[in-house]
Amino acid sequence: MKKIIFATKNMDKMKEIKAKLSGYDVISMGEAGIDIDIEENGLTFEENAIIKAETIMKLCNETVVADDSGLEIDYLDKAPGVLSARFLGHDTSYSYKNAKILEMLKGVPDEKRTARFVCAMAIAAPNKETKTVRGTIEGIIGHEISGSNGFGYDSIFYLPKLGKTTAQLSMTEKNKISHRGKALEMVRRILDEDTCDK
Repeated sequence: MKKIIFATKNMDKMKEIKAKLSGYDVISMGEAGIDIDIEENGLTFEENAIIKAETIMKLCNETVVADDSGLEIDYLDKAPGVLSARFLGHDTSYSYKNAKILEMLKGVPDEKRTARFVCAMAIAAPNKETKTVRGTIEGIIGHEISGSNGFGYDSIFYLPKLGKTTAQLSMTEKNKISHRGKALEMVRRILDEDTCDK
């Protein structure tokens, strides 16, 4: 079974990753004994994912998958974008960040509240060219905070077709349509192709 190290310390995220990449021996950075902080100074989600994947791959000489994700709001020139986690400060709570975004969009009509969650993933392997994929989910920024599932910006990210925010979806519902779920499906195809080539 091919070993894959996923560049995250988030064990909740690892549950989804392991489910999507079943058949592979997927372990987190912590499980691989790697505990480093990597400066994500790329200008795009893809650049940040590549930085993480290649840094860890060079340390362990194994296949590494890394992701970088965030929220793009068109009315705010695609902010917070790659700064989603650091928006309004590293230690600022998401309840404050969400409230601040709603305040920034006060009075803005639905057709101008378009937004998307983006997840870029990079696959770095020894002696191979690093590959990237991108998954997205389109929606709008709602007018209020709704839902208690999920995390981050889920409670303000509204899906008009479903009439719910992503924080009102069950984990199973969210995984089927999420930006991360879509990116993981593309990663799986690349890993499967690499395995078939051998």
